[in-house]
Parts: sequence; structure tokens; C-alpha cells
Amino acid sequence: MRAIIIDDERLALIQLEKILKEQANIEIIGAFLEPNQALEAAIQLQPDVAFLDIHMPEVTGIQLAEMLQEACPELDIVFVTAFDEYALQAFDLNAVDYVMKPIKRNRMKDTVQRLEKRREHVQRLNATQSPFLVRCFQTLRIDLPGEKRDLVKWRTSKAQEVFAYLVHHRGQFVRKSVLHEMLWPQFDENKAKTHLYTTIYQIRQCLKKEAIDIPIQTIAMEDAYMIQADAVSVDAVEWERTLTELEPISESTLAGHQRVIDAYQGDYLGEYDYLWAEHERQRLRMLWLNQTQQVADYYILHGMHKEAMSMYQRIQAQQPYNEESYFSLMMLYAEVGDRVAVEEQYHRLTVLLEEELGVAPRASIVAWYDQWEC
Repeated sequence: MRAIIIDDERLALIQLEKILKEQANIEIIGAFLEPNQALEAAIQLQPDVAFLDIHMPEVTGIQLAEMLQEACPELDIVFVTAFDEYALQAFDLNAVDYVMKPIKRNRMKDTVQRLEKRREHVQRLNATQSPFLVRCFQTLRIDLPGEKRDLVKWRTSKAQEVFAYLVHHRGQFVRKSVLHEMLWPQFDENKAKTHLYTTIYQIRQCLKKEAIDIPIQTIAMEDAYMIQADAVSVDAVEWERTLTELEPISESTLAGHQRVIDAYQGDYLGEYDYLWAEHERQRLRMLWLNQTQQVADYYILHGMHKEAMSMYQRIQAQQPYNEESYFSLMMLYAEVGDRVAVEEQYHRLTVLLEEELGVAPRASIVAWYDQWEC
């Protein structure tokens, strides 16, 4: 493994270099006292691992680790420091290891072995890797096509939200100032910038740990981040494309229309209260609602009452305040002579609107029900 080492104390740097040179699988390709020099060299050298001190006067090791990760996306980080109060923060960043000074040779040997195992694991996964699919219906998930994976264990909710936001705006510059204002409006610019550096580092490390190759690019001239549009496939995009390509509903195309309805597995990022996702959430919801109503109308037209009822029940489950679903079910149950079911639907609608919104059903529904009841 090709390594660089960074420590602002000359003697500490010499000691670290000496101990690492004793490790058979480590090649020191750069040793630096100045963080900025280390960052410039890393861009050219593209090392496999960086060993760095956390406590440095101008740029902390935490900040430098994030900047190194931007320059070298495949880089592993090992923190080496005398200050144990940083340990928890270092592991929050998904560092491979955290070694306390004074460094012991056996402890460093364990670290190098951990690095080797990690890189072997990532290489095995990458050898069979296919493009990744980001699932945004209901729960955020990253899968290989045809293979469902466990949810990514994000270090923080902020890391998950920033990743989701970058995917949502894939192919576009996402300025750092926008992320500052959205996620840390209570902090001044410098503090918000530090939090963002840490969060982006967490995202990259989480993705690397899961062998998920979705690069987050840093656009220096725009002071922004970006995920390329072709770097990910998004289930909501694929779902909408399939929907728009459907032929008109007929006996031969009905199954395809039904599959599109079934593929809607919950609202867009519906499990999370991301305000920035609300417009897309509503837009996709209305597309699904329109599609489901069209299929229900087809079933009604062809006398398939049970199938039509199933469609409206699904609308009701997805959108409990949709009055039309209750009214449609009332009329369908009335047509098949199920009086109890008509009364149940009307009662459910009346109670829901009264208790939740303090209103009554719309006048046309009340008039229909009064006439039917007579």
C-alpha cells in the first residue's frame, strides 16, 4: 500500500515513518509537516492510505481528512494523535483506525493488517459490481440491480439527507452555501463549513465501506458538490419513464398498467420529513393517483367491480384524505347491494374529516348518501 504521512511535529513524523517502514506492505511515498503541501502532493500521488495527526494548528486532521478524501476518493484514513478526546469523532468519520501516541509497533502492525483486509474486501466486491440503483420510494436504499441490500448505516441523519439531496439534484451543481443554509442555518459560515466537510467525508466513507461506487465530485470553481446524472439509476425516474411509455389501457396492456401501480412502493422519500422533497413527492403521488383511477375506471367499464374496489382501497390507503376514493367505493358497494359497506365508508369519511379537519364531506357526497339512504 502506498502511504503518505502528515504530522506538524518533526520528531513525531520521523518516528511514524520509521515504524511504518518496518511494515512489509507499506511504501512511504511522502512525509509532510504542512497539511497544504500534503494535500497538493496527494492530488498528484493518489496514495492508498494517509496516516495523519488530528491536532494541527491551521487545519485540523478532521478537516484535512475530508479534503484528502475529495482529492483521492479511494483513500483510507488512519488518525495518529496524542489527544484521545478526538477518538469518538474520528470513528464517526469512518476512519479505518485511530492510533494513540506514543506509537507501539505491535499496535501499528494490527492497523496495517486491518487496512489490508479492508482493501481486499472492497476489491472483491468491486470485481462483481454492477451499476447501483438508488431507491427513493418510501425508504432510501441503494441496491445492485436485481439484488436488495441492507440499508446503508449512515453515521448521522445529516449524512443521509445530504446524500439524498445530491441524488435528487444529480447532474446539477449543489452549492455548499445552499447546504449550509438548509442544514445548519443556526451556525456561522465557518462552523457550517466544518460540519459540511465532516458530513461529506462521512458519506464517502459509508459508501466506500459498503463498496458502493457513487462518486461525489467537488466542483472547486463553483464551490459545489455534484453527483453525475449517469452515475446512478433512480427508481422514481425509471418508474415514471415506464409510466409514460405505456400504451392506452386495453385487455392486452392492462397487466402492464397494473405493474406500474404495484411498483409504487410508497411516496418519494416518504419516510423522511425533507421539505425540499415535498414538490417531487406530490408530483409523483398525483401521477400514481391518476394512473390508478384510470385503471379503476377501466375495471368499472368492464363490470369488474372487485378489481375496481381494490384500486380505490389502495388509493384510500395511500391518501386517506382523498374523498373521491370513499365516494367511489360507496357507489360500487351500492351497485353490488352491500349496504353495510356503503354505510361503513360514509361513516369512516365523516369521522376522519370531522376529527382531523373539522369539516364535513362535500355537499355532493352528503346529498348522494341521503338520497341512497331513503
